[in-house]
Amino acid sequence: MVTRSCSYAFLFLVAFQSTIIKGDIVLPPPPQCSPVPASTLEKIEFVLNLIVYEAEFFLRSSVGLGINDISPGLVQGPVPIGATVAELDNGTRNIIEEFGLSCVGHIRAIVDATVLNPPITRPQLNFSAQLFSGLINQVVNATLTPPFNIYANNNFLFAAVDASSLLRQYLTGIIPSIVGDDERRLVTGIAVDEAAVSGALRAQLYARVNSTVSPYTFTVANLSALIAQLVNQIAGCGMKDEGLIVPLQLGAENRTTTNVVPADVYSLAFSRSERDILRVLFGTGNATRPGGFFPRGFNGALFRRIQILGLS
Repeated sequence: MVTRSCSYAFLFLVAFQSTIIKGDIVLPPPPQCSPVPASTLEKIEFVLNLIVYEAEFFLRSSVGLGINDISPGLVQGPVPIGATVAELDNGTRNIIEEFGLSCVGHIRAIVDATVLNPPITRPQLNFSAQLFSGLINQVVNATLTPPFNIYANNNFLFAAVDASSLLRQYLTGIIPSIVGDDERRLVTGIAVDEAAVSGALRAQLYARVNSTVSPYTFTVANLSALIAQLVNQIAGCGMKDEGLIVPLQLGAENRTTTNVVPADVYSLAFSRSERDILRVLFGTGNATRPGGFFPRGFNGALFRRIQILGLS
């Protein structure tokens, strides 16, 4: 007969082992980096903000159209500020348009699979060249002359990579907590597609990795590394963004400095929580203080809870 003390010992071992992977103790994230408790629907509402952001940004910058031009009545709300058709080579323009269209498909899939009905409320978005110019000044720690223009010379790829990366990282983080087979299939399907989009965009940028970002002296590799550094600093949750070139010890299996697909020591995708994402997109380093690309904040119950509880 198994004694109570033996049972307790067994349960302790099971609990202890659940925190260990191949001898490494996996510590929980610090409180400011932990996911905020939320229902599956609330998380999908949160995701919608990111998908609408990417769809509007990619479509308006590639072909000058918005979501409702593609799927009338799918969204409603304020028109994005400062959206401009970017100077892109034809190949890049085609893939940016494709990825914007795929985001529209993701929104329609969410509408079809959940109780969220169209028109989806679009948050106020800011895509102004002045916003990007100010952010790049922060990145390089200098006031660039002339001001950096995100819509010139294929510079748009830097912003496109970051937009896709943040959506992919959030989806990666929430998949294990999604309840319901249909809902998990939906979120996983979007995540897999977005991972491919992120990889394709970084590959486009990597093809220019040693090129100088005209009219400045730094290269694409330099700027991508500096952008990743600033994103990590604002998010405040460790190194989850990386440049296109990394030290050998951070490359896949410590054998390459090429870093088209950023990942951890096991080449597993990084993930970010809601507050990581908000700090970065607001540009304020505070998940309760809107600004940046979302000057009025996110829509949905999850963001409102973060604000009410002061989860900065």
